[in-house]
Amino acid sequence: MNPHEAERPVVGITTYREHARWGVWDQPADVLPVHYARAVAQAGGIPILLPPGSPSDAETVLSRLDGLVIAGGADVSPDRYNQAPHVRTTVWRDDRDAWELALLDAAGERPDLPVLGICRGMQLMAVHRGGSLEQHVPDRLGSDRHSPGGDRFGAVEVETNPGTALRRFVGGRLRVRCHHHQAVDNLGEYVPAAWAEDGTLEALEDPERPFCLGVQWHPEVKSGGGLFAALVTAADRALI
Repeated sequence: MNPHEAERPVVGITTYREHARWGVWDQPADVLPVHYARAVAQAGGIPILLPPGSPSDAETVLSRLDGLVIAGGADVSPDRYNQAPHVRTTVWRDDRDAWELALLDAAGERPDLPVLGICRGMQLMAVHRGGSLEQHVPDRLGSDRHSPGGDRFGAVEVETNPGTALRRFVGGRLRVRCHHHQAVDNLGEYVPAAWAEDGTLEALEDPERPFCLGVQWHPEVKSGGGLFAALVTAADRALI
């Protein structure tokens, strides 16, 4: 029997560090919507939450993982792509930026390690490879259709590009749930993998790696998502 047959891949998911209230407590906390861990577990992986830490520890942490998810959250600091902040870019987290960029650095040394960026995660992936962001999409579109406000998700039609890994995982056309006011306008070293009908880039990927992609939408909030199944399958292969 192969010693890896009984193992399940361990997938790390980055988290928010925010002020939170629960029970009698009102203090800083490391938090993440349950949908992320649940999606990894339902796909057959073991989710491990990764709070912001010292960038010097990123390589050690990644050495213990079989897959990595860079989760959604606050805007990426415009300093990271050499722009002045837009008036609506106000809530970046420098500690989280530094931690997740260090994780992506370490992941770059392991081409077999599957990486999935979600919403902010996709944007950070682009910035990590020399890209930049459109800081407020409603300025271009004249609407908030990608982020209707509050905790509501926008509903957007997305077309995946032929020949991409993303199309193999999710098909050619799908309706996604999204919650973002920023978008990638320079992909850096990535290639485009999907577009919204309004011209907003909705996914990117690295065709030189078995699984390295980012999506602007939130696949974790929709059951039966092919992306997490594909991620865990790729992580399982990385075990061998």
